[in-house]
Amino acid sequence: MRKNLVLVGGGHAHLTALLTLAGYVERGHRVTVVSPSPFHYYSGMGPGMLSGLYRPQEVRFHIEKMVQDRGGIFLPDWVMRIDPVQRILFLHSEKQIPYNVVSFNTGSEVPLHPILSAMQENIIPVKPVVNLLKARRLIAKAYLERKMNFIVIGGGPAGVEVAANLWRLTQENQRRIKIILIAGQRLLGEFPNRARALALRSFSRRGIEVIEGNQAKEIKKEKVIISDGRALSFDFVFVASGIKPSPIFKESNLPTGEDGGLLVNSHLQSVAHPEIFGGGDCISLSEHPLTKVGVYAVRQNPILARNLLAALEGEEMQSFIPEKDYMLILNMGDGRGILWKKKFIWNGRLAFLLKDYIDRKFMKQFQVSGEREESDEII
Repeated sequence: MRKNLVLVGGGHAHLTALLTLAGYVERGHRVTVVSPSPFHYYSGMGPGMLSGLYRPQEVRFHIEKMVQDRGGIFLPDWVMRIDPVQRILFLHSEKQIPYNVVSFNTGSEVPLHPILSAMQENIIPVKPVVNLLKARRLIAKAYLERKMNFIVIGGGPAGVEVAANLWRLTQENQRRIKIILIAGQRLLGEFPNRARALALRSFSRRGIEVIEGNQAKEIKKEKVIISDGRALSFDFVFVASGIKPSPIFKESNLPTGEDGGLLVNSHLQSVAHPEIFGGGDCISLSEHPLTKVGVYAVRQNPILARNLLAALEGEEMQSFIPEKDYMLILNMGDGRGILWKKKFIWNGRLAFLLKDYIDRKFMKQFQVSGEREESDEII
């Protein structure tokens, strides 16, 4: 019996399903992919795209072409609401899509309220990752002669990598710049002390100022107000102060975790509606709360693809059992990396080369639709 499978979002956790989409179609199922953009940008290489280390074509997957080449339907649209009883998705375009099985990989967004009342072109949330490409282009068109002030809000891995790669971007263009990172309570607070010390030393050597023990309280037109009362001027501000899932799950009265992510079981399946699945940053795993890092979306990738087919065909599903230990490597923008796994800390060029090798290998696996032949101007 033909069934309707809908994939919402083309992120990391859906890549195996997209790559093997023809298998669903050959079994008689109709597959529709709903995503606002024909491209998905890989977060692990986003800061390197900001600095110019990677071209946009090296960092993205051509989701639309992957779908169409394998017999699926691609809709450039957003899901605004889910009716889990009638099994209908309501889109921004006012279209309605019925489903038998649906999976969400809608990623996350950077919450800007309450610190920001009005959006400006020079205020850049680091998610979605394509914002970093837009920022690079804005900076390239901006003031070439005068000194420029950059502020990065957020002392986690994303904030560190963005600040480090802003330095690389501006160094290559020989501009006079000042970079300030507002780290919150502590830079890389969840990292071991040695990794944190290495990052601080790297920034100090390059003149990147780190402000700890302070939060960004408000972003005004040209200034960031921090908790000690100082007003810091900026030309561009990057916001990397945490992420949250899309609000559509709460607004659709689906069970969610504390952060608003779709609450799923070990099969990556809604705890209340077994025909609804999800992966990546937009879910909350009921039995094993996860840190929001891309490695989990990558590991969920093949299991989610298998379980979607199992749901369509009435077959046995696999469980996703997250490993607590994972490796993180920070791209420090100067050809060096900081690697952290368990108690092991490794700093230097070899650490970055390892990250670059892992990232390029991952991209090669799923870049199957002519991404590298596309123009840089396509976003």
